[in-house]
Amino acid sequence: MTSKDKRIQPRTLKGFRDYLPQAMLAREDLIAKARSVYRSYGFSPIDTPALEYEEILTGKGGEESDKQMYRFTDNGGRQVAMRFDLTIPLARFAAQHIGELGKPFKRYHIGPVWRGENTQRGRYREFMQCDFDTIGTEDVSADVETALVIHDLLQTIDAGEFQIHMNNRLVLTGMLERLDLLECQVPVLRALDKLAKIGPDKVVDEMVRVAGASETQAREVLKLAAVGGDCESVLGELAPLVGGSEQGERGLERLTQLVECLRAVDIAPERYSIDLSIARGLDYYTGAIFETFLADLPGIGSVCSGGRYDDLAALYTKEQLPGIGASLGLDRLLAALEELGRVEVRSTPANVFVTRFSKGRLTDYLELCGALRRAGFDVELYPEERKLGPQLKHADRRGYRCAVILGDDEWTGSKCLLKDLQTGKSEELALSSDLGALIEALNSLLGPT
Repeated sequence: MTSKDKRIQPRTLKGFRDYLPQAMLAREDLIAKARSVYRSYGFSPIDTPALEYEEILTGKGGEESDKQMYRFTDNGGRQVAMRFDLTIPLARFAAQHIGELGKPFKRYHIGPVWRGENTQRGRYREFMQCDFDTIGTEDVSADVETALVIHDLLQTIDAGEFQIHMNNRLVLTGMLERLDLLECQVPVLRALDKLAKIGPDKVVDEMVRVAGASETQAREVLKLAAVGGDCESVLGELAPLVGGSEQGERGLERLTQLVECLRAVDIAPERYSIDLSIARGLDYYTGAIFETFLADLPGIGSVCSGGRYDDLAALYTKEQLPGIGASLGLDRLLAALEELGRVEVRSTPANVFVTRFSKGRLTDYLELCGALRRAGFDVELYPEERKLGPQLKHADRRGYRCAVILGDDEWTGSKCLLKDLQTGKSEELALSSDLGALIEALNSLLGPT
């Protein structure tokens, strides 16, 4: 057998993917924007391990989440599992550290999660979540702030027109109580949450088959979930639907307050709506719930979702730790932006490319690049002495904005050529000791650093 026969075929696991520089740069840009929005509202960063004790994660998100969870016995014989979201680890984290953190506690967490689910457009078995949450308050202001952060996120990312769909689990509870379905509300709401994916007939079938509802009850749920119109109209129609249910009336009150606050801070009314069909499939939601859809690509699904979970931390502590938050679906959103042509195509973080084809002047090139970096520019020096054509081809392929060209004649004459790689235009500049003319021209071309 030859050494060639022993080679391992390079391949990735089904449902996983490699990220080339072009994709990673787009991801990092999105993460930076999300981080800036979270920090602007006072959310602090945390991190938790990828692995948790299995008992921490199982039974918290529902049967489907348990089926999709990656779990195994580690070398120490412990039953462990990989986190399937960032919310359950947060509940454990808060229960463990809240004495040191204080209440309320606002955190953001950006990290990978794993679900062994069937892959779909924009969704992989390993994907990044960008979460923000507020722990330790039941006040409706935290519900409102969650909606505002989602709004600012999508606006900052410049994803085009979008709409935040809002509902309240307590409203759904009140509606189900009216239909005598309260005892089987978890499987009913799981089925309802699949409405956009599988359609009404299959939802009815699942409610009957799994939840034990009658077909009449199931179709009544869909009829109530289809109530639509502007927020005021929906709120008006909800009153009789939840009347007599303490939980339903409380959910309606909080949903009304949420709408009133969004209106008061001048969020455009087309940016949000009440959608009684959204239920959020995870079992731990107890109040306000959110899903966000892009107007130009609604079929890709929600790109930012979340809600209130007031009882989740009770699994780990006797202390009351109500919470609310949402998660930006980074990979799904990136897939949407790529499909819409809103992702900048480049495979380098630098914007200035310096050519190198004068022999014996490596230190001069290095000094020039160092001075430009100190002036605030991201700069790459081509590593070899080659003809200009192949170097510019390399720069163009990587997506550089401009190239600084210096050969023997330029070094001798204390000048350089600045080439705009988008337009192809070039200008000759004097190369003084402080690089004043070059820095000014770069600022004009790229914007101040």
